[in-house]
Amino acid sequence: MFGASGGVGRALCEALAHREDVAVVHAGARNVESVERRPRVEPFAFDLKQEQSIEAAAERIGEHGPLDLVIVATGVLQTDAYGPEKSWSAIDPVAMAEVFAINTIGPAVIGKHFIPLLRREGRPVFAALAARVGSIGDNGLGGWHSYRASKAALVMIVRNFALELGRRNRGAIAVTLHPGTVDTALSEPFQSSVPEGKLFTPAYSAERLLSVIDGLEGKDSGHQFAWDGERIPY
Repeated sequence: MFGASGGVGRALCEALAHREDVAVVHAGARNVESVERRPRVEPFAFDLKQEQSIEAAAERIGEHGPLDLVIVATGVLQTDAYGPEKSWSAIDPVAMAEVFAINTIGPAVIGKHFIPLLRREGRPVFAALAARVGSIGDNGLGGWHSYRASKAALVMIVRNFALELGRRNRGAIAVTLHPGTVDTALSEPFQSSVPEGKLFTPAYSAERLLSVIDGLEGKDSGHQFAWDGERIPY
């Protein structure tokens, strides 16, 4: 699990740790002290923008044997220095590069080092949190250029992973997931426009995402799914 200190990532760790069929949850965060200590959860440190830290984590975790599930729950929409662009006039190349580094390149590097650790038989899963607004076919509003484009690129990366992974293990699955609008720091500035009943707690989103993962089949690999199981168009 990457992003174990965030709202959705933390909830996913907690939910997985309560599953009887889960032996251990490797919970990654930039600061391991931010990972909540609980039985069967083993924190590890990584820096999303430093490949060496991801490679080192893969080497340590790989010593424990093959993995059944890798979840990347990292992401950024805005910081104190920049926010989502409302117009092309607001595009800043430095800010855009930062968003891509976190939303696209970081997860891609995680896949590079952790997909080889997936079990070579059965139905192992690599899942990365994307966003519905990253769907090109579903985009009817525009704006949010960096966030939309970085998530759309992530969907393409994982689609590529799925095709390559399928050549090694036809039962393996790589997907992107939309967690819904979750009550976290990422969505807080935009929650006033969320329809009633559509702002989810992290625990609810995690529960729904794991349910989607549980129901995935080989034919689903390479696609993006929403929290309710709906397939989101590219």
